[in-house]
Amino acid sequence: MLSPRSLFIPSARLVPLALAALCLGGTARAQSLQELYEAARAYDATYLGARAEAESAQYQAAQTYALQRPSVALTASADRTISDTPYTPSTTRTSSTSTPVTVTAQQSLFNRANGLTIDQADKTVDVAKAKLQAAEQDLIVRLSQAYFDVLAATDTLATVQANKKAIAEQLASAKRNFEVGTATITDTREAQASYDLVIAQELAAANDLHVKQLALEQLVGRTGLQPWPLAKPTALPPLAPANLNDWLGTADDRSPSVAQARLALDIAKLETEKARAGHLPTLALTGSYTKGHVDIDTDPAAHQAGTNTNKSIGVTLSIPLFSGFATQNRIQETLKLEDKAVNDLEGTRRSVAQSTRSAFLGVQTGLAQVKAYEAAETSSKLSLEATQLGYKVGVRVNLDVLNAQTQLYNTEQQLSKARYDVIMGDLKLRQVTGQLSDADVQRVNGLLAR
Repeated sequence: MLSPRSLFIPSARLVPLALAALCLGGTARAQSLQELYEAARAYDATYLGARAEAESAQYQAAQTYALQRPSVALTASADRTISDTPYTPSTTRTSSTSTPVTVTAQQSLFNRANGLTIDQADKTVDVAKAKLQAAEQDLIVRLSQAYFDVLAATDTLATVQANKKAIAEQLASAKRNFEVGTATITDTREAQASYDLVIAQELAAANDLHVKQLALEQLVGRTGLQPWPLAKPTALPPLAPANLNDWLGTADDRSPSVAQARLALDIAKLETEKARAGHLPTLALTGSYTKGHVDIDTDPAAHQAGTNTNKSIGVTLSIPLFSGFATQNRIQETLKLEDKAVNDLEGTRRSVAQSTRSAFLGVQTGLAQVKAYEAAETSSKLSLEATQLGYKVGVRVNLDVLNAQTQLYNTEQQLSKARYDVIMGDLKLRQVTGQLSDADVQRVNGLLAR
């Protein structure tokens, strides 16, 4: 007959050793969600790339402002010309050297297409800002998801370990009762089977925790992370506002996706106006100043040298008359692209509205599930206490106790997971409606135990 000490087989020691190894790579100090968010903003490649792209849009727009500013150019050249002219009775050779330097300047006085191009560039900057806002919100959601995934995996491992400890105690009790003849071998074998199963579950839970930690470390560039758990007792705030229509209205006004689609439509309309500007004249002010040295030699001997200066200023008017119907076809093309932008905007609005409804209902359902699991946790505790008492007086068998313990631990795990899902659902709801910001990170951080 095996003693209780022999139940702890060598493979069971692998999990504590694995968990200890996970903590060797970093500090033992726990990190808050706010702290890791600040670290992710300075490390995450996806967010940094989006921020760099948004910053580059400003310089791209600044390039178009040159269309309304004067342009000045300096050109210089050096020419040597030799000319032989046959005359009777001799040949005349003339050689000349000139070194002109010319400064030209041009200022657009009227060019409708250039003005519309600048307006489009300004809209492009707004698009870049909307993309950056979406990238910031995406970083918050990705980091929070990874953060709570680690907490959920930690809870799962703790639940499995607690269940293993309880099963080990129940197995030891079953073996003692069998030795004294107050229980059958069936109780012992059932407890042993449950213990063997929980060892495998513990190994799987430890590996899952390690994977979740690696995903979080990839976002923040740190190792040995230990996120703060939820504060006890946990009180999740109600969903505010509680009316779905309020969320839908906010989504249409503030959603980065809708903003980008709306700006794309504005740019398409400007492109149509720019195509129509192909029929309009352009007017430009031009000027030039040339100064150069001229040296002329003529054979028979003659030499002339001097400095010449040329100045000019004028206004250039260009009126398009016919371009092979290119302008007309370009207008038709932009009108169709404008229709596409209108449909894209409507499609984006519908998609955001649907996502808002789904996220809103998900949070509401999650809050209801949390309350249900809290009630189930209380009931499972009472059920376990009653079952343990019944086992002591002989009206319950060992399997009943094991099942009651497993039910309690599973309920506790599901309750923790439901709370994490509610928090993430709230963040995703604010993301899809364009409300998610750094303040929400601080708000969630307040729910954690320091």
